[in-house]
Amino acid sequence: MSGKSGKFDMCSGPILPGIIAFSVPLMLSSWLQLLFNAADVIVVGHFAGNESLAAVGATTALVNLLTNLFIGLSIGANVMTALTLGSGNDKGTQDNVHTAVTLSLISGVALIVIGLLFTRPLLIWMDTPEDVLDKASRYLKIIFVGMPANMAYNFGSAILRSTGETRKPLYYLSVAGVLNIALNLFFVIVLHMDVAGVALATILSQTLSALLILRYLSHTEGPCHLNLRKLYIQPMRLRRMLHIGLPAGIQSALFSFSNVLIQSAINSFGSVIVAGSSAAASIENFVYMATNSVHQATVSFTSQNVGAKKPERIGEILHCALGYVTVLGLTLGLLVNLFSAQLLSAYSSDADVIAAGQIRLLWICAPYFLCGVMETVMGIMRGLGYAITPMLVALSGACLFRIVWLATAFSWFPTQQVLYSSYLISWILTSFIHYMTYLYARRHHPLFRQVK
Repeated sequence: MSGKSGKFDMCSGPILPGIIAFSVPLMLSSWLQLLFNAADVIVVGHFAGNESLAAVGATTALVNLLTNLFIGLSIGANVMTALTLGSGNDKGTQDNVHTAVTLSLISGVALIVIGLLFTRPLLIWMDTPEDVLDKASRYLKIIFVGMPANMAYNFGSAILRSTGETRKPLYYLSVAGVLNIALNLFFVIVLHMDVAGVALATILSQTLSALLILRYLSHTEGPCHLNLRKLYIQPMRLRRMLHIGLPAGIQSALFSFSNVLIQSAINSFGSVIVAGSSAAASIENFVYMATNSVHQATVSFTSQNVGAKKPERIGEILHCALGYVTVLGLTLGLLVNLFSAQLLSAYSSDADVIAAGQIRLLWICAPYFLCGVMETVMGIMRGLGYAITPMLVALSGACLFRIVWLATAFSWFPTQQVLYSSYLISWILTSFIHYMTYLYARRHHPLFRQVK
C-alpha cells in the first residue's frame, strides 16, 4: 500500500486501511497547523489578558473569509495533479505542479493587498467590540503580510496529497510548530509585544514550513519535480484548476461569510462571550481538521481512480470514508465535551469565559461528525470532477440557511444556543442533498456509464 516514501497506491488494495493511513498524517499535520493559532490564543489569554484573547479570536472568521477563496484553488491543483498521475501523464503533471506553485505566490501577494486595505473596515462592519478593535486590526495586518508563505504551503501540500505523500507535511509542520510556540513565548513574555508578537511568530513559522515543502518539491525526482527558476503558468491547466478550485474557493469564502455574520452576532454578546467562543472555536477546529482529513483523502483517492478508470472502487471509497469519519467525529466530539473545562482552562482562567466556551462546544463540537459526513460526500463529487454542483448545494443548504436562521430564529430568540444550533441543522440538511446529487452523478457520469 505504501513504501518508505510514504506514498500510496490509491488505485489498488484495501480502501479503508489506505484512507486511514493517508488521513492520519494529514490530520496530525492539520493539527500542527492549527497550533499556530491555538498557541497565539493560549499565550495572549494567559499573558496579555481577555481583551487580547478576544482580539485574536475575533479575527478567525475574517481571515478565513479572505483566504478560503484562494485556498480553495488548491483543491483544483490536488484534483488535476491526481488525475494526471493516475493516467500516467507526466507532462501534464509537470504543468500542474508549476502552474499551482506560481498561482499560490500570486494569490499570496493579492491577499497582502486585500488584507492591508480592508482589515479595519471589515472588523468595524463585524461589530468587533471597541475595546479590542485596535489590537485585532494590528494582529490581522501582520498575519496578511505572511500570506505568500501560507499559500505556498497549502498549494505545495495539495500537490503532495495528490501523490499520496502525507508524511512530509507532518514533519515540516512539526519543526515549524516548535518554532512558533518558542517565538510566541519570547515575543509576548520577554519582549511584551502582545498580539503583534504572536502574529509575527505565526508568519515566521509559516515561512519556514513553506520553504521546507518547496525545497522538497524542488529536490524530488519524477513528474512532480519543481524547478523554482522556471516557474510558469500553463493556460489550459490553469483554466481546469480554476474550473474545479474556484467554485470550491467561492463556496469556502461564502461559508466563511456566513460565519462572519455569526461572529458578528457573537460579538453582540460582549467581550467575555467573544473570548469564550474564540477559545471553543480554537478547540473545535481540531475536530474539524480531523474530519476534513477524510474529505481530503476522498478527493485524492477518487481523482486517482477516475484517472485510472476504476469506477468500481468509487462507491467503496465513499462508504469506507463515511463510516470512518462518523466514528472519528463522534469519538473526538465526545472527548472534547468530557474534558471541556480542562481544555478551555488552557486558554483562560476566567470562569465566565470557560462557561461561555462550554456552551459552544456542546452545541457545535459534539455533533461535528455531521460536518465530516457532509464534506466526505462533497469530496467524492469533487474527485469525480464536479465543481459547480457541490458548491451550489453547500451554499444553499448551509450558507444561505444560516443567514436566514440569523434573520429569523436568532432575531426572535437571541441566545447562544439558538445561534449555535444553526450549524447542526445545516449539516444535516446539506449532507442529505449532497448524497442525493451523488446518486444522480453515478447514473450520468461517463465513467459509470462506460461500465454499463
